[in-house]
Amino acid sequence: MAVTAAVTPTTTPTAATAASVATNVANKSTISGNFETFLQLLTTQLKNQNPLDPLDTNQFTQQLVQFAQVEQQINMNASLNTLIALQKANQATAALGFLGATVVVNGDTTRLSGGQASWSYAVDKPASATINVTNATGQVVYTETRTLSPGAQTFTWNGRGTTGQIQPDGDYTIAITAKDASGQSAAVSRPSGAMIISSP
Repeated sequence: MAVTAAVTPTTTPTAATAASVATNVANKSTISGNFETFLQLLTTQLKNQNPLDPLDTNQFTQQLVQFAQVEQQINMNASLNTLIALQKANQATAALGFLGATVVVNGDTTRLSGGQASWSYAVDKPASATINVTNATGQVVYTETRTLSPGAQTFTWNGRGTTGQIQPDGDYTIAITAKDASGQSAAVSRPSGAMIISSP
């Protein structure tokens, strides 16, 4: 089935990147604030230590290690946030490449757009088929009888009802009933088709 569907991106690469950057700035601000607080506490402790009872060397070393770990965490978070922002931007940009692409989907419902809708199907043997097209409410708007040849084929509908009236754009469903020359049912594969993705 050929469907022309408008794709409205929920986020653009610029918007996604901007949102990610804003989050990164907020997170970095929080961690940096804790880092500065830790540094001030450590400096104040060194300035005000008792000369007669100086800070224990092991304790001071542990605090320096903590200081380094906090600094590494800040740098690591900044790097990770940058990578995440780039990945989101790349994903959003890659999605733009699907505009105008044809995607094969399975299903008996397709969208009528611009006076055209089509379905692809296959039958296993020569048969006479009745094709019904129904609208979203289940009402049959078009009926046709045609001879089918074995193999894959396409049914294209021009959007006009059985009596010639133009049907509005929207979703329509196809139902195909086929019988061979002896009156036995002929197997018809579930319709599948192409969805053409277009920009708004």
